[in-house]
Amino acid sequence: MSAPALSHFCDLEVQLGPVREMGQGRCGGRRIIPIIGGTVTGKISGRVLELGADWQTILADGSADIDTRYAFETDDGALIEIVNKGVRHGPPELLQALARGEDVDPAHYYFRTTARLETGDPRYEWVNRMIFVGTGRRLAATVLVSLFSVD
Repeated sequence: MSAPALSHFCDLEVQLGPVREMGQGRCGGRRIIPIIGGTVTGKISGRVLELGADWQTILADGSADIDTRYAFETDDGALIEIVNKGVRHGPPELLQALARGEDVDPAHYYFRTTARLETGDPRYEWVNRMIFVGTGRRLAATVLVSLFSVD
């Protein structure tokens, strides 16, 4: 069997609201980051809706377990949910810089995700059967994610 190929699917620019710190949970520091808008461009395009959040767990080494659920509306009116789970880790000083909202070169930290998309719109029902992987970049008030379909 051969390794699966990846095809660029879309780029998401996800706008974030203020971080809500929950304090220490069972597995680490917990925080909720509201998703307040953004854009989707690529094989599918539209706008990220203001509903959803990133529910993060920050581990003792500063790495983050990412768990997001939000939705976007395509330019032709379809609603598509995205559940994106992943990890972000790197040298402690770079993770601290990210936490302060500084722009850090994404080549110096690891930010990868797996995503599932779901819709009831028959024009896009094919996304229900796809698996996506992504690369991410954290900016002060935005996350940039490039999704690739696993072919």
